[in-house]
Amino acid sequence: MAHFSGEDQAMLQAMLRQLFQNVKEKITGAPSLECAEEILLHLEETDENFHNYEFVKYLRQHIYSTLGSMIEEEMEKWTSDQSQGEESGYDTVVQHVTKRTQESKEYKEMMHSLKNIMMVVVESMINKFEEDEMRSQERQKKMQKEKSNSYCTDNCSDSDSSFNQSYKFCQGKLQLILDQLDPGQPKEVRYEALHMLCSAPPSDVLNCENWTTVCEKLTMSLSDPDPVFSDRILKFYAQTFTLSPLHLTKEIYTSLAKYLELYFLSRENHIPPVSTGIDITNTNVIRLLKKVRLLNEYQKEAPSFWIRHPEKYMEEIVESTLSLLSVKHDQSHLVSQKILHPIYFLVLVDTKAVWFKKWMHGYYSRTVVLRLLEKKYKSLITTAVQQCVQYLELCETMKADAIVGHSKHCGNKQKTFYYSGQELQYIYFIHSLCLLGRLLIYTQGRKLFPIKLKSRKDSVSLTDLLVLFTQLIYLSPSSPKMTSAAHIENYSPASMVTEVLQILCDQKECAIECLYNNTVVEALLQPIHDLMKGTKAAPDCSETALIYIADVLARIASVEEGLTLLLYGENMNSSEEKSSTGAHIIARFLKKLLDEDISIFSGSEMLPMVKGAFISTCCQIYGTCEGLQVLIPYSLHESLATAWKKISLLSERIPTPVEDSDSVSSISQESQNIVAWEENLLDGLLNFAATPKGLLLLQRTDAISECVTFMFNRYTKKLQISRHKKFDCGVLVTQVASTAVGAIALQNSGYVNALITELWANLECGRDDVRVTHPRATPVDPIDQSCQKSFLALVNFLSYPAIYELVGNQDLPNKEEYSLREVPTCIIDIIDRLIILNSEAKIRSLFNYEQSHIFGLRLLSVMCCNLDTLLLLEAQYQVSEILLYAQEENILETSEGHRDFIIDSLSVERNHVLVRINLTGGPAERILPPRMLEKGDDPYPWPMFSSYPLPNCYLSEVTRNAYLKQDNDLSKILLHFKMSDKQTDWIENYQRQFCKIMKAKPDIISGSALVELLENFVLHLFESPLECYFPSVEYTATDANVKNESLSLVQQLGIKMTVRYGKFLNLLKDGAESDLTWVLKHCEGFLKQQQAHVNSSLLCLQGSYAGHDWFVSSLFMIMLGDKQKTFQFLQQFSRLLTSGFLWLPRLHISKYLPVDTRDSGIHPVYFCSTHYIEMLLKAEVPLVFSAFHMSGFAPSQICLQWITQCFWNYLDWIEICHYIATCVFLGPDYQVYICIAIFKHLQQDILQHTQTQDLHVFLKEEALHGFRVSDYFEYMEILEQNYRPVLLRDMRNIRVQST
Repeated sequence: MAHFSGEDQAMLQAMLRQLFQNVKEKITGAPSLECAEEILLHLEETDENFHNYEFVKYLRQHIYSTLGSMIEEEMEKWTSDQSQGEESGYDTVVQHVTKRTQESKEYKEMMHSLKNIMMVVVESMINKFEEDEMRSQERQKKMQKEKSNSYCTDNCSDSDSSFNQSYKFCQGKLQLILDQLDPGQPKEVRYEALHMLCSAPPSDVLNCENWTTVCEKLTMSLSDPDPVFSDRILKFYAQTFTLSPLHLTKEIYTSLAKYLELYFLSRENHIPPVSTGIDITNTNVIRLLKKVRLLNEYQKEAPSFWIRHPEKYMEEIVESTLSLLSVKHDQSHLVSQKILHPIYFLVLVDTKAVWFKKWMHGYYSRTVVLRLLEKKYKSLITTAVQQCVQYLELCETMKADAIVGHSKHCGNKQKTFYYSGQELQYIYFIHSLCLLGRLLIYTQGRKLFPIKLKSRKDSVSLTDLLVLFTQLIYLSPSSPKMTSAAHIENYSPASMVTEVLQILCDQKECAIECLYNNTVVEALLQPIHDLMKGTKAAPDCSETALIYIADVLARIASVEEGLTLLLYGENMNSSEEKSSTGAHIIARFLKKLLDEDISIFSGSEMLPMVKGAFISTCCQIYGTCEGLQVLIPYSLHESLATAWKKISLLSERIPTPVEDSDSVSSISQESQNIVAWEENLLDGLLNFAATPKGLLLLQRTDAISECVTFMFNRYTKKLQISRHKKFDCGVLVTQVASTAVGAIALQNSGYVNALITELWANLECGRDDVRVTHPRATPVDPIDQSCQKSFLALVNFLSYPAIYELVGNQDLPNKEEYSLREVPTCIIDIIDRLIILNSEAKIRSLFNYEQSHIFGLRLLSVMCCNLDTLLLLEAQYQVSEILLYAQEENILETSEGHRDFIIDSLSVERNHVLVRINLTGGPAERILPPRMLEKGDDPYPWPMFSSYPLPNCYLSEVTRNAYLKQDNDLSKILLHFKMSDKQTDWIENYQRQFCKIMKAKPDIISGSALVELLENFVLHLFESPLECYFPSVEYTATDANVKNESLSLVQQLGIKMTVRYGKFLNLLKDGAESDLTWVLKHCEGFLKQQQAHVNSSLLCLQGSYAGHDWFVSSLFMIMLGDKQKTFQFLQQFSRLLTSGFLWLPRLHISKYLPVDTRDSGIHPVYFCSTHYIEMLLKAEVPLVFSAFHMSGFAPSQICLQWITQCFWNYLDWIEICHYIATCVFLGPDYQVYICIAIFKHLQQDILQHTQTQDLHVFLKEEALHGFRVSDYFEYMEILEQNYRPVLLRDMRNIRVQST
């Protein structure tokens, strides 16, 4: 390149000429020099012949000869560097080599040399270009003299005039064109001038000095009677909109808008009245519609780019538009004389006001639009409201037949060429509806109300407008049923109004301000009122309208504020009849529909759809705890179950379609409708499982198995579990699995099998259909990310009721040999293959032994946090012995005779589990070893063991002697609890003094003082018939009678655990084991007298209570091991309502419970206490409630676990005493308040573990650090004031036969 000759220069010039000659057309159309440069820069993407140009070939060859060898070296170097690592993608290599090349010295030298050469070539071409231009101008002058009405078309090879004129469109030529556009000129001259104008760059035309004159000429030309000429002017406008930037198109847009405004204001144009309609075959109408449509197309496109320009441009466009749409005539106040305004033509091309939707979307333009509407163009909003009011009045005053044409025209829009006056008014109404709906979304838009109308005395407020909208749903005519056109549904008044209301419902702030008030809800419910009363107006409300109303009500109920309004009305404390609120009306209406008490729609094909829509609405209500409380009296679960049983029988009778039969299609359609209706009913029933009490109601319907199967089928298809409510599958599984009958249903549905199969695929064998190109990464976490979901799902499912039903009384397979392809299918298999690896065959059957066994140990750790589960596994499988033996096998004997444990992930995990399952105590009473190694010389300082007792380092020395310190002067404490003659005064004084001491000196409520207080208080309640809830039972069994009775192995292990814990706390002495056995045997006999026989396949209902009696064990420790005192206290305490909620075996298959409750195996603690815990949690600690649902976990399950085992292992002993004392002294509802206080205490931890996606494990494994019952006494007293009447009423109703 250093020797650049004249021949090289000529060659390069020829190459450039060839390139420009081929891209001439593309560059000629460029509106500016910058655009031309962009076209050239992106030529490779747009020109398929790019690589055939000689100049491109020259550049490629030059680059290869200069940089080719260096590029090849870089690629070889990169390949060799990457050979040891993962294979890199092609893009990575290209990016790396390109970067290195551009940074090289050779590249910079090449670019410098190439730049110098091209500068020489381009300068030479420019000089020749100027010479050619002078010759071209001389030829133009000669040709103009010869023929004045023609223009120059030079065909020079490298300086063509079209290429030149793109950048040299002079003012003189523009003036010539303007002169030739004059109407007085011959037609041919005007056409040629117009052709020249359209060929010129729009930017040159718009930037010329006399643009005003050009604008006037163009506007004048738009009115030209020659349709071809005016069409070409419109094409110039369209071309300008397409190719020019906003600051130029703004000029064209405003001029077109101004022209249309003047056109409609001019009396010479003879704008017809609305009543005559619009014939779109009319030439003048066609031309006018084309102009309006061009304007509208630009309106819809402009928002996508006007934010990149100054606000004044956008403001001019907005104002010119609003000004045009506000055009009116003075004589238009009467309908008969109303003239067609510009907006009537706009609504024909944009019926749903898409332009306004786009303008309101961005804050940038929305502020300008709203400001102008408020200050100058509020009449637009007024007219829109007026249109809606007039249409509603028309619907109210005229018969449906007279106005049904309003809703027909849109369906036939493409088939008709004439729009009547009524049809125009209807289209304008639809446009107004969409415009107002979009306006109401925004705060500033709502501030434009109220609107004053000439035809009404009162202003139209927001509420008035929303009521009007709702009335339109059921007062406007419905589309004819025989019409199947899709457009009819889209443009019918009811569907359009519903669409607007749906959008408003989705905007929470807007919905609260507009929709969530009694007036609007009453308007929505009006047709339901009429139908239930059987008024004359009722038949006018169609099935379609009811479906729309139900949809809007469902959306209102899906938001907390809307649900509260439907449940309690606007004034929750009002003395009004609560049964008149929206929820009651909807529930009554649905019940009538399901029970077929409404005859109006009988036989209608759409009746199942109406029922389904209102089931959806009610699902939103009874899917919440507070909503279920309101709807329980209506027994919707029974009505749904009855309807489901009826339709399921019908579905079984559907004949199998025969091929080539005429009835195939009709039978198929009928069967599809039946299946759809059946699924709708099952879905409605499934939503009851969202709450603990709802699950009890669902179980009573005998449809729980089918509902769970339906849920699992939707889960496998990856559909939303509930159609009506966005439940996570985990929440429903947690609720269902917390009961025995639910666990059986989950097992039978295939859920457990699918869960375990998916787990095994991720944990052991992977998926067969995945081609393995790289080995799976070795997991670094104890539970790999791929297995985390399955782990949490198992934790959700494995409550004690579920484990007892699926594992109880079953032996492990313990096979001699396991096939590598043998996949577990049930919980027993998981325990056998992952947890209890007590044989070489089990170990050899695992591909990933260490990882899989750690998974099993982690699962065991969580399962054993439930003490009943721990005792069951210990009783049936001797879990701790197997783990100890495994630790023994992990000992390495050194040459010096020392025995050291091999520290690996399995031994560390086993050590943690062994300490957890063998040591009982709260957060300050036991020390659990960590699962992770520490940095330093001694990575695991915690001693391992392979036999009992545990090393002392795991026992807390701080609390061992704390409970021995008693207040010696017991009389001082008891003086606070003065006696009174009146029983009620005495109880209140006792409770008041207890609260006072708990707030001031809670630690003295322990030991002998606590025993004395409990005995005195319960004795006085026992002696007062009014305070007793359960009837008196005479117990006459003697020691000899119970001596031969035997306790279950679970109870025996529980006794050992209790005595071990009591001795650790220095509360029990030697002999306590036999004393506690005596107490438990007598309790079992005492309770057996009050139990009924149950015929059930459920394991938990076969005989005595399935778990250990933790309340009796706790009370035995409180009584310091005195068996007589303990049993006497229990006999008295058993008559109180509180006993049913603190002492769980008290109500096991109790004859005091309703038969259906007793047969369900669901304890009142679950369907009453935990139900209210969830309800109060949502109201009091909403962030925690949301965290549970986000995690797919229900608060009821963990609360049931806490309460069942009296908070053992979760609270220290003193707090367990305070929990029991508080519930005994203050009432069973304090059980609920204490759980709410715990969640409030744990709020930050719960939110944190929701983010780390291990909330289930955290709540089950972690003790309640730092929680003291006394710290939350004032908070619990506030909860008592707010909720006690409701809670105690429901707790006292557990004996009622029908809820």
